[in-house]
Amino acid sequence: MASYFRPTDLSHALAALAEQKLSVIAGATDYFPAQVGRISDHDILDLSAIEALTGIAPQGPYWRIGAMATWRDLMDADLPPCFDGLKAAARQVGGPQIQNTATIAGNLCNASPAADGVPPLMTLDAQVELQDRSGATLLPLTDFILGNRRTCLAPGQIMTSILVPKTLQAGRSAFLKLGTRSYLVISIVMVAGLLRLDERGRVTQANISVGACSEVAQRLPMLEAELTGQMPMHEIVRSEHFTQLSPVDDHRGTAAYRLDAAATLTRRLLQELSV
Repeated sequence: MASYFRPTDLSHALAALAEQKLSVIAGATDYFPAQVGRISDHDILDLSAIEALTGIAPQGPYWRIGAMATWRDLMDADLPPCFDGLKAAARQVGGPQIQNTATIAGNLCNASPAADGVPPLMTLDAQVELQDRSGATLLPLTDFILGNRRTCLAPGQIMTSILVPKTLQAGRSAFLKLGTRSYLVISIVMVAGLLRLDERGRVTQANISVGACSEVAQRLPMLEAELTGQMPMHEIVRSEHFTQLSPVDDHRGTAAYRLDAAATLTRRLLQELSV
């Protein structure tokens, strides 16, 4: 018979995970739908009672998003402008029931190519904190997700927080998503951006990321470099800025359509960030 463990202390969770194979759940909004029609034989480690994993707050040089922080927690938090894009993504994650339960960290650990949280967190230069019994490790988000449903989480590790550097907190940010309808839909393409501007309105830092067009969301380094030092112009966007993307053909859209839509959304994103 499958066992269920819901500790209140992180050390107890890490000890249990080191001793046996456990399916780690937080909001479980991805886990339970995947079990429909199956006989569940997974031993479960539920993180939802660990107070140390909750909250969104400043911590030293970072803003810390606890592993149990939900999308609703994010939307309700008093955060600087750099989080506006991530908040916009939060409003696109399912309906209120999902937003109240699903965690931001779980969205990353699920590692879907269409995970709404990944592109905006990439533009925030986010790092993830991974812990096991030997201690904590910080890793850039860009190194954490390896592919479709694949991460570098090692046996015995738990993601305990997401860290965003405070140096970006004055940046302007936005998020745009294309789906087959306005809400409750998997992305065809999504684009996130963060711009830091000087006193003349010129770009000092540009972070642009595209999701659902590769196994892992991708930053656009060529476009970022061309925007730096300029006024934020949407006319600068060209097809060659998207050459590193590898979209697929599926029932939601062809690869060619996704590339064209990515360019269109990026232009709209820059227009929004220029206002």
